[in-house]
Amino acid sequence: MDLDQKDRELLNLVQYDIPLTERPYAAVGARLGLSEDEVLERLRRLKESNIIRRMGGVFDSRKLGYKGTLCAMKVPPDKVDRVAEVVNGYLEITHNYLRDGDYNMWFTVLALSDERVQRILNEIKAATGIKEIVTLPATRIFKILVNFDVSEVNHADGTG
Repeated sequence: MDLDQKDRELLNLVQYDIPLTERPYAAVGARLGLSEDEVLERLRRLKESNIIRRMGGVFDSRKLGYKGTLCAMKVPPDKVDRVAEVVNGYLEITHNYLRDGDYNMWFTVLALSDERVQRILNEIKAATGIKEIVTLPATRIFKILVNFDVSEVNHADGTG
């Protein structure tokens, strides 16, 4: 998908500065010389093209009282889809992905208490028949926010 200058400006702006107003996309549009509908249409197109994977706020969950942990499981290849369905059924699961190796399914749990985290893990074990879930709670945060300046994207053909 080719990005025009307005797409690039929009992508940069939504990474750094979504205004907290009743109509944020109208405010973004005003800054970019676009209507609210044009902003929403561009964002829809960028999402459908997988240029935007997700949009949402980034919060310091620890300051909000949440408890979390990174988890790993050994999931037999023939059970990956079913186990993923169980894991992904919890709103408290923020990421879930496959990796090579014995511990092939990794996910994060973020809940309002350590007890809720443990209850979720116990329920996952019971529903999947997988008895071992390795938990790796964070002791330090190294990175929480990554933004990409897309002002000048270089294409394979040397343009842009």
